[in-house]
Amino acid sequence: MARACFVTATDTDVGKTIVVAAIAAGLRAQGVAVRLRKPLLTGASEPPSQHRPAADEDLSGLADHELLAAVSGEQPEEVSPTRFEPAVAPQLAAELAGRALEPAAILEALRAAAASAEAVVAEGIGGLLVPLGPAWDVRRLAQELGWPVIVAARSGLGTINHTLLTLEAARQGGLDVRAVVLTPWPATPDELTRSNRSTIERLGEVDVVTLARLSPITRDTLTAASATLPYESWLAG
Repeated sequence: MARACFVTATDTDVGKTIVVAAIAAGLRAQGVAVRLRKPLLTGASEPPSQHRPAADEDLSGLADHELLAAVSGEQPEEVSPTRFEPAVAPQLAAELAGRALEPAAILEALRAAAASAEAVVAEGIGGLLVPLGPAWDVRRLAQELGWPVIVAARSGLGTINHTLLTLEAARQGGLDVRAVVLTPWPATPDELTRSNRSTIERLGEVDVVTLARLSPITRDTLTAASATLPYESWLAG
């Protein structure tokens, strides 16, 4: 059974894909065979590229599943087997495509990946309460997996409320939240940003770490960024 964790977020476009990629880059640098899974992806308007980027090549223009595949050494289709073109919530995307989401099948595929790898990092879609079908949402998917949960959150104004609500929803669902990652963390954080971190840590009773903005986003800069994340303590197995 692989060591594994599940990365969720307070919202969409918060930076959870970069968090996942940084964890994977750190593991790969140690020689760990890691599998990355973003089982549901919306906004996938183009077929995945077959180009394999070099270590110092900028990955910022790639779609999420392509970026993760470039880091893990997998194929984009393995990372995100269920993809929809419209950039909308997954339940609506499936309706527009005339397809049914199958959360149980997604769960089984994630478990299969964990059974045959050294490490697995899975990324949810949107936040914990995003619906995936009747009686299913992202939180239930994380519950069924039973993997430790990492929450990606913004560092700026508004993040306290969003992050504390996410922590409350996670804990009401019995999830094991290991940390919050605030990203992108500025090189020179102002008083507001520093206060956000300390307030979330105190009121949320959770470890809060930071991840700087990466420019460019390459496998090398992701590996360097992973040194700031205590990801070994996040992985259960």
